[in-house]
Amino acid sequence: MRLSTPTARIAALTATALMVPVALAGCTSTKSGSATSSGGSGGTSVKIGLVTKTDSNPYFVSMRSAAQKEASKMGAQLVAAAGTADGDNASQVTAIENMMASGVKAILVTPNDSKAIVPTLLAAQQKGIFVAALDTQTEGNKGVDATWATDNTKAGVEQGAYVKAALAGKTPVLAMLDLQPGVSVGDQRHNGFLTGLGVPDGSKEIAGKQDTNGDQAKGQTAMENLLQKNGNINSVYTINEPAAIGAYTALKNAGKANSVVLGSIDGGCTGVQAVKDGKIAATVMRFPSKMATAGVDAAVAFAKNGAKPSVPASGYIDTGVQLITDKPLGGLAAKDTTWGLQNCWGGAS
Repeated sequence: MRLSTPTARIAALTATALMVPVALAGCTSTKSGSATSSGGSGGTSVKIGLVTKTDSNPYFVSMRSAAQKEASKMGAQLVAAAGTADGDNASQVTAIENMMASGVKAILVTPNDSKAIVPTLLAAQQKGIFVAALDTQTEGNKGVDATWATDNTKAGVEQGAYVKAALAGKTPVLAMLDLQPGVSVGDQRHNGFLTGLGVPDGSKEIAGKQDTNGDQAKGQTAMENLLQKNGNINSVYTINEPAAIGAYTALKNAGKANSVVLGSIDGGCTGVQAVKDGKIAATVMRFPSKMATAGVDAAVAFAKNGAKPSVPASGYIDTGVQLITDKPLGGLAAKDTTWGLQNCWGGAS
């Protein structure tokens, strides 16, 4: 999801350790799934693989930057790669296989396909490689030793609860701008939103749904299509902030921006700025840097002594969410956009 470098708060979130400083080389992962490396250059440094969903999405660029910083700090070498787009499993498989052949001690991955990636991750584990998922759980948490992720259901609940409060008792006429079928993150946010709003899936309050792939242009088109079907829409769920900004453009063009409550999720700097500018009523911030730094720390610890982190019964270590709005409602715990812009990721446009 479209979701450079995180702010100085990262230093307070990472574990302290004795470490060997190394120069941090510039690193960009390729869209073909091949990898480039940065960090420790010595032959004895721990080599860690990071495979993100894409290298064009600011969310994952931010995650990679945080991982690079922590790897350098810990005296480790980071090898980074990415899929070509959300949903591209094949490139991720190729990247992981290349990393396995190169002798990595650990692989951190944000799965594009939570089920299809599992056999490749299991193969890595069988070779004694530490495997952790970031941001997105694998199906049944298979093939990983730990996962650091957002509680996406909770993020959806918070978006839905805010939209409900902002409607102030009005019956929702809801447009849902989803991700794409079969992606767990999208399903969790969708279902959580409806729980927060207090509306069951399939109810008459839902005026329509359309997939956006988390893309701004597709979000605008989806919103235009749904407005053509029902001009009385008064509330909009969006899978992420690019989709929300696209939806806002459509609403503004239709003269409806001031009469519709638009919520979102992610906490990118562009999205938080859109909240400050009144384009989005509220967003729910996530923390990719926490995931990346914790994953790198765990990888180094495993390489040193075989230690693995303790994982809660939920199957993942929750890195938290935070509602961001300048108009707090309904007793919901919120931070304003000043705080949001100090803690966001991705760089404001």
